[in-house]
Amino acid sequence: MPTLPAALQDISRALTPGHPSWPGDPEFVLHPRARMAAGDSVNTGELVLSTHTGTHVDAPWHYADAAEKLDAVPLSHYVGRCLVIRVQGSGEPARVGVDALAGLLDQLPSRVLLHTGQPAHWATFPEDFTALHPDLIAELARRGVTLIGTDSPSVDPLTSKTLAAHAACFAAGILILEGLNLSSVQDGEYDLMCLPMPLASGTDAAGNYIGVDGAPARAVLLPAGTLAALESAQMPTEKEVEALSGLGE
Repeated sequence: MPTLPAALQDISRALTPGHPSWPGDPEFVLHPRARMAAGDSVNTGELVLSTHTGTHVDAPWHYADAAEKLDAVPLSHYVGRCLVIRVQGSGEPARVGVDALAGLLDQLPSRVLLHTGQPAHWATFPEDFTALHPDLIAELARRGVTLIGTDSPSVDPLTSKTLAAHAACFAAGILILEGLNLSSVQDGEYDLMCLPMPLASGTDAAGNYIGVDGAPARAVLLPAGTLAALESAQMPTEKEVEALSGLGE
């Protein structure tokens, strides 16, 4: 069975005690519960967090009330070839514009991750971060991009009321991945594996409908071509298919 290469890079933010949340969201807390040292049979903890804590995906329903909730978004959108590029913002508040794509091919991988310069760890919430200009999003869509990732906590500025970048993503059919840790990643092509928590919409015990607007995610990068090689290595040969179906000798 093929194994993942040692070059795997974790680009998720570590949810350490005190990890800051978006202003107004619940604080991230990991409570100790059962402890073997106290006589319990196991060690357990209780987790409290927002759906937009640390590295997370935004479901379209997060910013468009008639759009898909997270459990309706195919997981395949978050897995595959991606391009990591370092970018700089301009203006006030700072936004990344179309000029960030200068020199890149007219057809890009389906997933583009933007390294704006955020550090690996947030001691406090980074209120002064670099967001994305709607024109950049439209141009990325024209070049074939269907998912945008950023190391910033949002594609829009902290104080935005119109959420123009989110709206541009919705109009272009682009999914959003925020809060990445790209501090040690070099520019270039990779294979992305991003697995959001499998939260599902439904009703709670009181009968209230709960929709899923996003979820924390574990995201890793692999050398470009790794996923295709793994898939190819796992494909059975024609003789193996015949044997499994009872057609072979």
